[in-house]
Amino acid sequence: MIVIPAFNEAAAIGRVVEGARGFGTVVVVDDASTDATAAVASAHGADVVRLAGNSGYDGALQAGVERAHALKAGCFLTMDADGQHDPDLIPMFLERVNAGADVVVGIRDRFQRFSEWLFSVAGRALWGIADPLCGMKCYRMRVYEDLGHFDAYRSIGTELAIFAARNGRRIENISIHTMPRRGPSRFGAGWRANRRILRALVYGLVVRGRNDAGVKR
Repeated sequence: MIVIPAFNEAAAIGRVVEGARGFGTVVVVDDASTDATAAVASAHGADVVRLAGNSGYDGALQAGVERAHALKAGCFLTMDADGQHDPDLIPMFLERVNAGADVVVGIRDRFQRFSEWLFSVAGRALWGIADPLCGMKCYRMRVYEDLGHFDAYRSIGTELAIFAARNGRRIENISIHTMPRRGPSRFGAGWRANRRILRALVYGLVVRGRNDAGVKR
């Protein structure tokens, strides 16, 4: 299943869903949008999860993965709703999972912020994950089942991949080309965005490291 968190992405979500639905069931999580995101996604064939209140990027991802798990997906792929991720790349991710990878992580061709570059350096050195913040990743569902959740500390979509790497799961990285997004970034810019990224990195280094002991193998 293909999980797409979306907030006020009515202008782009239809095209994204159309491109992705040829490769699997598309689950769009409408994060309490104030525009027609849910209606457009549904009209283009997505299974839409509507959140009553805005839960943020990580909360929307969590809801989407819960939906994929309830529908008994064997694996799921996450991607962004803004059109930056080309749906035609999905088969590359699925091929790696079918060949035995537990997590496949996209490597973007450019970073917008210094903190993203720093996270990438740490990810390569510590976990073998070249671009932890890339929103296009594919996971075997058993990795999610072993941890029991997708995100517990606002990790900007990095917790499950880091957990998998820490616990000996097979991680693969593939380079992807990202396209210009439509409209302003939901994530924000400037110091606020960098602070969120650095917070997620610190938590990935400290909090997740303390909580991996005793996990199912």
